[in-house]
Amino acid sequence: MQTLKQKIANKQPGIVTYGMTPPKITSTPEQIADIAEKQTDRLKDLRLDGLLLYDIQEEADRMERERPFPFLSTVDPGEYGERYLHRLNVPKIVYRCVGKYTEAELSEWIRADPERDRFAVYVGASSGKQSVALRLADAYPLSRRLNGRLTFGGVVIPERHAKHRDEHVRIVAKMNEGCAFFVSQATYNVEATKNMLSDYYYHCRDNGIGMVPILINFAPCGSAKTLEFMKWLGISIPKWLENELLHSHDILDKSIRLSQSIFEELLDFGLEKGIPVGCSIESVSTRKVEIEASVQLLAQLQSAIDRRLKPD
Repeated sequence: MQTLKQKIANKQPGIVTYGMTPPKITSTPEQIADIAEKQTDRLKDLRLDGLLLYDIQEEADRMERERPFPFLSTVDPGEYGERYLHRLNVPKIVYRCVGKYTEAELSEWIRADPERDRFAVYVGASSGKQSVALRLADAYPLSRRLNGRLTFGGVVIPERHAKHRDEHVRIVAKMNEGCAFFVSQATYNVEATKNMLSDYYYHCRDNGIGMVPILINFAPCGSAKTLEFMKWLGISIPKWLENELLHSHDILDKSIRLSQSIFEELLDFGLEKGIPVGCSIESVSTRKVEIEASVQLLAQLQSAIDRRLKPD
């Protein structure tokens, strides 16, 4: 079986990851350990290529609407993965919102464990108005220079492509800076994501560029409040789909079935064109029922991948 590093290097389709936000910084060590134990028990029997650990930043300046849930800082994702999630024997992919760190701080983290394969996703400022200590454009050469065994990726936003039509150009520019894979923002908009993948494919084909894996992110929605939070985050929810969720008898079950349908359409589109499409699953809610639904969705998307990629 190929490792995550090999799958990324070989530009394999079907990579599967799960994403989670570390506990709040106000949690006690005992509370953190208890949360980690529950998360480990949920995921330990699933076939994961990697675990995404998010690094969150305040984004109040990005949106005019009031945040539906309060912002609270969390435990450092690298520390959480190392200290509390060691029983999950899968690679940890640590997000770094680079604007939060000085060059010295990020350099220290990049240099750590130089003999071990590590993974990161570098994230830029949430808006042009955000004050940053380090620019995303500076993090890429820093990472390449300081640790060749740290495989890093970037973020893609299908909704941004729907507006500006240049997300595929951004992807290739980041690939030129060393990004070896990408993870999308959570999506329910199949058209925006498919348009982005299509432009990515034809741009790479016409310019002789090898495509790297793109993991499409999905998150179950279990309530109207979660739906509002998703919209605040910038996740595009088409009106027809919003109606389907809000007027369904079971919004959570409906969101799972819609997410699976969307992913299967995107996976088939990617396989047809040779785009290495994979998926990542998360829960944007801390409600137990939505977290458990995200695990159910992961298993279903893994099965969809198996049906298409496993030999008969």
